[in-house]
Amino acid sequence: MAALNALLLDTATPPIPEAQAWLRAYDGAFGQPINLSQAVPGDPPPAAFLERLAEAGGSAEAARYGDILGDPALREAHAAESSTLYGAVISASDVAITAGCNQAFFVAVMAIARAGDAILLPAPWYFNHKMTLDMLGIEARPLPLKAEDGFLPDWRAAEALIDRRVKAVVIVSPNNPTGAVTPPEELASFFRLCRQRGIRLILDETYRDFLGETGGRPHDLFAMDEWRDTLVSLYSFSKAHAIPGHRIGAITAAPEFLAEVGKVLDCVQISAPRTAQLALPWAIAELRPWREAMRQRIGARIEAFRAALQPHAEWRIDQIGAYFAYLRHPFDGVPAVEVAERLARERGVLTLPGSYFGPGQESHLRVAFANVGEEIIAGLGPRFAGLAG
Repeated sequence: MAALNALLLDTATPPIPEAQAWLRAYDGAFGQPINLSQAVPGDPPPAAFLERLAEAGGSAEAARYGDILGDPALREAHAAESSTLYGAVISASDVAITAGCNQAFFVAVMAIARAGDAILLPAPWYFNHKMTLDMLGIEARPLPLKAEDGFLPDWRAAEALIDRRVKAVVIVSPNNPTGAVTPPEELASFFRLCRQRGIRLILDETYRDFLGETGGRPHDLFAMDEWRDTLVSLYSFSKAHAIPGHRIGAITAAPEFLAEVGKVLDCVQISAPRTAQLALPWAIAELRPWREAMRQRIGARIEAFRAALQPHAEWRIDQIGAYFAYLRHPFDGVPAVEVAERLARERGVLTLPGSYFGPGQESHLRVAFANVGEEIIAGLGPRFAGLAG
Protein backbone atom coordinates (compact mmCIF):
# COMPACT_ATOMS: atom_id res chain seq x y z
CA MET A 1 0.00 0.00 0.00
CA ALA A 2 1.26 3.47 -0.86
CA ALA A 3 2.42 5.55 2.08
CA LEU A 4 0.29 8.34 3.51
CA ASN A 5 1.34 11.71 4.91
CA ALA A 6 3.24 10.93 8.11
CA LEU A 7 2.23 14.24 9.69
CA LEU A 8 -1.43 13.39 9.21
CA LEU A 9 -0.98 9.85 10.47
CA ASP A 10 0.61 11.25 13.63
CA THR A 11 -2.26 13.69 14.20
CA ALA A 12 -4.83 12.63 16.79
CA THR A 13 -8.23 11.53 15.54
CA PRO A 14 -11.29 13.69 16.34
CA PRO A 15 -12.10 12.81 19.96
CA ILE A 16 -15.82 13.56 20.23
CA PRO A 17 -17.03 10.58 18.13
CA GLU A 18 -14.94 8.28 20.32
CA ALA A 19 -16.50 9.70 23.47
CA GLN A 20 -20.03 9.53 22.07
CA ALA A 21 -19.69 5.75 21.79
CA TRP A 22 -19.54 5.52 25.59
CA LEU A 23 -23.02 6.96 25.93
CA ARG A 24 -24.50 4.24 23.73
CA ALA A 25 -23.68 1.72 26.46
CA TYR A 26 -25.78 3.58 29.07
CA ASP A 27 -28.78 1.54 30.31
CA GLY A 28 -31.04 4.45 31.28
CA ALA A 29 -30.91 3.82 35.03
CA PHE A 30 -30.69 7.57 35.86
CA GLY A 31 -33.07 8.80 33.17
CA GLN A 32 -32.45 10.19 29.72
CA PRO A 33 -28.83 10.47 28.59
CA ILE A 34 -27.33 13.97 28.79
CA ASN A 35 -24.71 14.87 26.21
CA LEU A 36 -22.39 17.57 27.57
CA SER A 37 -19.49 16.79 25.25
CA GLN A 38 -19.76 19.33 22.45
CA ALA A 39 -19.92 23.13 22.46
CA VAL A 40 -23.17 23.55 20.58
CA PRO A 41 -26.00 26.07 21.05
CA GLY A 42 -29.03 24.50 22.68
CA ASP A 43 -31.52 27.08 21.39
CA PRO A 44 -32.52 27.33 17.72
CA PRO A 45 -32.24 30.61 15.83
CA PRO A 46 -35.31 32.85 16.07
CA ALA A 47 -38.03 32.19 13.50
CA ALA A 48 -37.42 35.47 11.68
CA PHE A 49 -33.78 34.50 11.11
CA LEU A 50 -34.74 31.02 9.92
CA GLU A 51 -37.08 32.65 7.42
CA ARG A 52 -34.25 34.86 6.16
CA LEU A 53 -31.97 31.82 5.84
CA ALA A 54 -34.64 29.92 3.93
CA GLU A 55 -35.20 32.84 1.59
CA ALA A 56 -31.47 33.27 1.03
CA GLY A 57 -30.96 29.55 0.50
CA GLY A 58 -33.62 29.50 -2.19
CA SER A 59 -32.11 32.38 -4.11
CA ALA A 60 -30.00 32.07 -7.23
CA GLU A 61 -27.33 34.21 -5.58
CA ALA A 62 -26.71 31.58 -2.88
CA ALA A 63 -25.85 29.05 -5.59
CA ARG A 64 -23.09 31.20 -7.05
CA TYR A 65 -19.49 31.65 -6.01
CA GLY A 66 -18.91 34.59 -3.70
CA ASP A 67 -15.86 36.75 -3.08
CA ILE A 68 -12.90 34.81 -1.73
CA LEU A 69 -12.67 36.98 1.40
CA GLY A 70 -16.43 37.02 1.90
CA ASP A 71 -19.52 38.89 0.78
CA PRO A 72 -18.93 42.65 1.05
CA ALA A 73 -22.19 43.20 2.94
CA LEU A 74 -21.23 40.73 5.68
CA ARG A 75 -17.68 42.05 5.94
CA GLU A 76 -19.06 45.57 6.36
CA ALA A 77 -21.66 44.47 8.91
CA HIS A 78 -19.13 42.54 10.99
CA ALA A 79 -16.64 45.42 10.84
CA ALA A 80 -19.30 47.89 11.97
CA GLU A 81 -20.44 45.64 14.83
CA SER A 82 -16.85 45.06 15.95
CA SER A 83 -16.08 48.78 15.75
CA THR A 84 -18.98 49.48 18.11
CA LEU A 85 -18.06 46.67 20.49
CA TYR A 86 -14.38 47.58 20.75
CA GLY A 87 -14.70 51.34 20.44
CA ALA A 88 -12.23 51.34 17.56
CA VAL A 89 -12.14 51.85 13.81
CA ILE A 90 -12.32 48.51 12.00
CA SER A 91 -13.06 48.51 8.29
CA ALA A 92 -14.44 45.88 5.94
CA SER A 93 -10.97 45.54 4.42
CA ASP A 94 -9.79 44.26 7.83
CA VAL A 95 -12.27 41.34 7.70
CA ALA A 96 -12.29 37.99 5.93
CA ILE A 97 -15.17 35.51 6.14
CA THR A 98 -14.34 31.83 6.55
CA ALA A 99 -16.15 28.50 6.72
CA GLY A 100 -16.27 28.49 10.52
CA CYS A 101 -13.72 29.55 13.11
CA ASN A 102 -11.77 26.30 12.77
CA GLN A 103 -11.04 27.26 9.18
CA ALA A 104 -10.18 30.77 10.32
CA PHE A 105 -7.53 29.32 12.62
CA PHE A 106 -6.23 26.94 9.96
CA VAL A 107 -5.75 29.56 7.26
CA ALA A 108 -4.38 32.15 9.70
CA VAL A 109 -1.75 29.68 10.90
CA MET A 110 -0.79 28.87 7.31
CA ALA A 111 -0.27 32.58 6.67
CA ILE A 112 1.98 32.89 9.73
CA ALA A 113 4.07 29.72 10.02
CA ARG A 114 5.42 26.81 8.06
CA ALA A 115 6.64 23.33 8.90
CA GLY A 116 9.48 23.52 11.42
CA ASP A 117 8.24 26.75 13.01
CA ALA A 118 6.57 26.87 16.43
CA ILE A 119 3.47 28.50 17.89
CA LEU A 120 2.76 28.91 21.61
CA LEU A 121 -0.47 27.12 22.45
CA PRO A 122 -2.02 27.42 25.93
CA ALA A 123 -2.35 24.04 27.62
CA PRO A 124 -5.01 22.80 28.18
CA TRP A 125 -5.68 23.57 24.56
CA TYR A 126 -8.58 23.31 22.14
CA PHE A 127 -7.83 19.98 20.49
CA ASN A 128 -8.59 21.16 16.93
CA HIS A 129 -5.91 23.84 17.32
CA LYS A 130 -3.39 21.18 18.32
CA MET A 131 -4.48 18.89 15.47
CA THR A 132 -4.08 21.72 12.97
CA LEU A 133 -0.52 22.48 14.03
CA ASP A 134 0.41 18.80 14.07
CA MET A 135 -0.82 18.11 10.56
CA LEU A 136 1.02 21.21 9.26
CA GLY A 137 4.30 20.17 10.88
CA ILE A 138 4.30 23.21 13.20
CA GLU A 139 5.40 22.68 16.77
CA ALA A 140 2.61 23.29 19.28
CA ARG A 141 4.76 24.60 22.11
CA PRO A 142 2.75 24.36 25.34
CA LEU A 143 2.13 27.46 27.43
CA PRO A 144 1.05 25.76 30.69
CA LEU A 145 -2.07 27.08 32.41
CA LYS A 146 -2.45 26.24 36.11
CA ALA A 147 -5.58 25.54 38.12
CA GLU A 148 -4.28 27.63 41.02
CA ASP A 149 -4.10 30.62 38.64
CA GLY A 150 -7.60 30.06 37.30
CA PHE A 151 -6.14 28.63 34.07
CA LEU A 152 -5.22 32.14 32.97
CA PRO A 153 -2.21 32.69 30.70
CA ASP A 154 0.80 34.65 31.97
CA TRP A 155 2.69 36.78 29.46
CA ARG A 156 5.90 36.43 31.48
CA ALA A 157 5.74 32.65 31.19
CA ALA A 158 5.16 33.05 27.47
CA GLU A 159 8.15 35.38 27.11
CA ALA A 160 10.45 32.71 28.50
CA LEU A 161 9.26 30.23 25.84
CA ILE A 162 9.75 32.45 22.78
CA ASP A 163 12.76 31.81 20.57
CA ARG A 164 13.47 32.34 16.88
CA ARG A 165 11.21 29.47 15.85
CA VAL A 166 8.11 30.90 17.53
CA LYS A 167 5.94 32.85 15.09
CA ALA A 168 2.81 33.46 17.14
CA VAL A 169 1.12 33.13 20.52
CA VAL A 170 -2.45 31.81 20.69
CA ILE A 171 -4.94 33.00 23.31
CA VAL A 172 -8.51 31.70 23.49
CA SER A 173 -10.79 33.94 25.54
CA PRO A 174 -13.28 32.93 26.81
CA ASN A 175 -11.31 29.73 26.84
CA ASN A 176 -12.17 26.33 25.46
CA PRO A 177 -11.94 24.02 27.43
CA THR A 178 -11.83 25.88 30.76
CA GLY A 179 -14.15 28.86 30.30
CA ALA A 180 -11.53 31.25 31.71
CA VAL A 181 -11.67 34.86 30.50
CA THR A 182 -8.29 36.53 30.07
CA PRO A 183 -8.39 40.04 31.63
CA PRO A 184 -7.99 42.98 29.20
CA GLU A 185 -4.77 44.12 30.89
CA GLU A 186 -3.20 40.66 30.41
CA LEU A 187 -4.22 40.64 26.76
CA ALA A 188 -2.58 44.05 26.39
CA SER A 189 0.62 42.64 27.89
CA PHE A 190 0.55 39.73 25.43
CA PHE A 191 0.01 42.20 22.58
CA ARG A 192 3.00 44.30 23.64
CA LEU A 193 5.14 41.16 24.04
CA CYS A 194 4.26 39.88 20.57
CA ARG A 195 4.80 43.28 18.99
CA GLN A 196 8.18 43.64 20.68
CA ARG A 197 9.26 40.18 19.47
CA GLY A 198 7.90 40.67 15.96
CA ILE A 199 5.41 37.81 16.12
CA ARG A 200 1.62 37.56 15.84
CA LEU A 201 -0.97 37.35 18.59
CA ILE A 202 -3.77 35.02 17.48
CA LEU A 203 -6.80 35.78 19.65
CA ASP A 204 -9.66 33.29 19.28
CA GLU A 205 -12.83 35.08 20.40
CA THR A 206 -15.36 32.43 19.41
CA TYR A 207 -17.23 32.90 22.71
CA ARG A 208 -16.93 36.67 23.06
CA ASP A 209 -20.74 37.04 23.07
CA PHE A 210 -21.02 35.15 26.37
CA LEU A 211 -18.85 37.28 28.64
CA GLY A 212 -19.65 37.68 32.32
CA GLU A 213 -22.73 39.18 33.91
CA THR A 214 -22.98 42.28 31.78
CA GLY A 215 -21.11 41.45 28.57
CA GLY A 216 -19.22 44.52 27.42
CA ARG A 217 -15.90 45.20 25.72
CA PRO A 218 -13.56 42.18 25.88
CA HIS A 219 -10.36 44.25 25.47
CA ASP A 220 -8.86 47.43 23.99
CA LEU A 221 -6.41 45.84 21.55
CA PHE A 222 -8.06 47.35 18.47
CA ALA A 223 -7.38 50.79 19.96
CA MET A 224 -3.64 50.02 20.17
CA ASP A 225 -1.33 51.82 17.78
CA GLU A 226 -0.61 49.75 14.69
CA TRP A 227 -2.70 46.80 15.90
CA ARG A 228 -2.72 45.46 12.36
CA ASP A 229 1.01 44.67 12.61
CA THR A 230 0.42 42.13 15.39
CA LEU A 231 -3.19 41.12 16.07
CA VAL A 232 -5.13 38.36 14.32
CA SER A 233 -8.61 38.08 15.84
CA LEU A 234 -10.84 35.07 15.12
CA TYR A 235 -14.61 34.91 15.54
CA SER A 236 -17.50 32.51 15.03
CA PHE A 237 -21.02 33.51 14.02
CA SER A 238 -22.10 29.96 14.85
CA LYS A 239 -22.37 30.34 18.63
CA ALA A 240 -23.85 33.85 18.83
CA HIS A 241 -26.48 33.18 16.15
CA ALA A 242 -27.03 29.44 16.82
CA ILE A 243 -26.09 28.37 13.28
CA PRO A 244 -23.11 25.98 13.64
CA GLY A 245 -24.31 23.93 10.68
CA HIS A 246 -23.87 26.89 8.35
CA ARG A 247 -20.11 27.12 9.11
CA ILE A 248 -19.41 30.87 9.15
CA GLY A 249 -16.46 32.49 10.92
CA ALA A 250 -14.31 35.57 10.50
CA ILE A 251 -10.74 36.85 10.73
CA THR A 252 -10.01 40.46 11.62
CA ALA A 253 -6.46 41.46 10.69
CA ALA A 254 -4.42 43.69 8.41
CA PRO A 255 -5.55 43.74 4.75
CA GLU A 256 -2.02 42.67 3.73
CA PHE A 257 -2.32 39.66 6.02
CA LEU A 258 -5.75 38.80 4.64
CA ALA A 259 -4.38 38.93 1.08
CA GLU A 260 -2.14 35.98 1.96
CA VAL A 261 -5.03 34.25 3.75
CA GLY A 262 -7.02 34.62 0.53
CA LYS A 263 -4.54 32.40 -1.31
CA VAL A 264 -5.29 29.57 1.11
CA LEU A 265 -9.04 30.16 1.03
CA ASP A 266 -9.04 30.06 -2.75
CA CYS A 267 -7.48 26.61 -2.64
CA VAL A 268 -9.58 25.03 0.11
CA GLN A 269 -13.04 26.65 -0.25
CA ILE A 270 -13.04 29.53 -2.77
CA SER A 271 -15.80 31.22 -0.76
CA ALA A 272 -17.53 30.50 2.53
CA PRO A 273 -21.13 29.15 2.33
CA ARG A 274 -23.31 31.82 0.78
CA THR A 275 -26.69 31.22 2.43
CA ALA A 276 -25.69 32.43 5.89
CA GLN A 277 -23.53 35.17 4.41
CA LEU A 278 -26.59 36.61 2.70
CA ALA A 279 -28.75 36.46 5.85
CA LEU A 280 -26.26 37.50 8.52
CA PRO A 281 -26.03 41.26 7.80
CA TRP A 282 -29.70 41.53 8.76
CA ALA A 283 -29.20 39.30 11.82
CA ILE A 284 -26.19 41.21 13.13
CA ALA A 285 -28.23 44.40 13.27
CA GLU A 286 -31.66 43.07 14.20
CA LEU A 287 -30.90 40.23 16.63
CA ARG A 288 -28.98 42.20 19.26
CA PRO A 289 -31.79 41.76 21.84
CA TRP A 290 -31.99 38.04 21.07
CA ARG A 291 -28.22 37.65 21.43
CA GLU A 292 -28.34 39.44 24.77
CA ALA A 293 -31.11 37.11 25.93
CA MET A 294 -28.96 34.17 24.85
CA ARG A 295 -26.03 35.53 26.86
CA GLN A 296 -28.24 35.77 29.90
CA ARG A 297 -29.55 32.23 29.39
CA ILE A 298 -26.01 30.90 29.24
CA GLY A 299 -25.26 32.79 32.45
CA ALA A 300 -28.28 31.14 34.08
CA ARG A 301 -26.97 27.73 33.01
CA ILE A 302 -23.62 28.54 34.59
CA GLU A 303 -25.34 29.30 37.88
CA ALA A 304 -27.52 26.20 37.58
CA PHE A 305 -24.39 24.07 37.17
CA ARG A 306 -22.76 25.68 40.20
CA ALA A 307 -25.88 24.96 42.26
CA ALA A 308 -26.15 21.38 41.05
CA LEU A 309 -22.58 20.56 42.05
CA GLN A 310 -22.53 22.60 45.27
CA PRO A 311 -23.76 19.70 47.48
CA HIS A 312 -21.09 17.44 45.96
CA ALA A 313 -17.89 19.17 47.01
CA GLU A 314 -15.80 16.17 46.00
CA TRP A 315 -16.34 17.39 42.41
CA ARG A 316 -14.61 20.79 42.27
CA ILE A 317 -15.31 23.42 39.65
CA ASP A 318 -11.86 24.83 39.00
CA GLN A 319 -13.06 27.25 36.32
CA ILE A 320 -16.34 28.08 34.60
CA GLY A 321 -17.44 30.54 31.94
CA ALA A 322 -19.14 30.89 28.55
CA TYR A 323 -20.10 27.36 27.43
CA PHE A 324 -17.78 25.42 29.75
CA ALA A 325 -16.97 24.18 33.21
CA TYR A 326 -13.59 22.60 33.91
CA LEU A 327 -14.31 20.08 36.62
CA ARG A 328 -11.77 18.38 38.88
CA HIS A 329 -12.85 14.79 39.51
CA PRO A 330 -12.36 13.23 42.97
CA PHE A 331 -10.40 10.11 42.00
CA ASP A 332 -6.69 10.64 42.58
CA GLY A 333 -4.53 8.74 40.16
CA VAL A 334 -7.44 7.60 37.98
CA PRO A 335 -7.08 8.64 34.32
CA ALA A 336 -9.61 11.22 33.21
CA VAL A 337 -10.73 9.08 30.28
CA GLU A 338 -11.71 6.29 32.68
CA VAL A 339 -13.74 8.67 34.83
CA ALA A 340 -15.48 10.20 31.80
CA GLU A 341 -16.27 6.79 30.34
CA ARG A 342 -17.77 5.53 33.61
CA LEU A 343 -19.81 8.69 34.03
CA ALA A 344 -21.24 8.14 30.54
CA ARG A 345 -21.82 4.40 30.77
CA GLU A 346 -23.13 4.27 34.35
CA ARG A 347 -24.82 7.67 34.83
CA GLY A 348 -25.68 8.73 31.30
CA VAL A 349 -23.69 11.99 31.40
CA LEU A 350 -21.21 12.48 28.59
CA THR A 351 -18.31 14.84 29.27
CA LEU A 352 -14.83 14.96 27.76
CA PRO A 353 -11.73 13.89 29.68
CA GLY A 354 -9.08 16.52 30.32
CA SER A 355 -6.53 14.32 28.57
CA TYR A 356 -8.21 15.24 25.26
CA PHE A 357 -6.95 18.79 25.87
CA GLY A 358 -3.29 18.10 26.44
CA PRO A 359 -0.78 16.68 28.91
CA GLY A 360 -1.20 17.10 32.66
CA GLN A 361 -5.02 17.19 32.51
CA GLU A 362 -5.82 13.77 33.97
CA SER A 363 -7.57 15.31 37.00
CA HIS A 364 -10.20 17.17 34.97
CA LEU A 365 -13.30 16.79 32.82
CA ARG A 366 -14.69 19.39 30.44
CA VAL A 367 -18.42 19.98 30.74
CA ALA A 368 -20.15 21.83 27.86
CA PHE A 369 -23.62 22.77 29.10
CA ALA A 370 -24.89 25.32 26.57
CA ASN A 371 -27.00 22.76 24.73
CA VAL A 372 -29.24 21.78 27.69
CA GLY A 373 -31.76 23.73 29.74
CA GLU A 374 -31.49 24.75 33.38
CA GLU A 375 -33.94 22.11 34.52
CA ILE A 376 -31.73 19.35 33.10
CA ILE A 377 -28.60 20.91 34.59
CA ALA A 378 -30.34 21.16 37.98
CA GLY A 379 -30.76 17.39 38.01
CA LEU A 380 -27.10 16.55 37.39
CA GLY A 381 -26.06 16.31 41.07
CA PRO A 382 -27.37 12.78 41.76
CA ARG A 383 -25.67 11.49 38.65
CA PHE A 384 -22.26 12.68 39.85
CA ALA A 385 -22.81 11.63 43.47
CA GLY A 386 -21.41 8.29 44.46
CA LEU A 387 -19.72 7.42 41.18
CA ALA A 388 -17.16 4.76 41.97
CA GLY A 389 -13.51 5.50 41.31
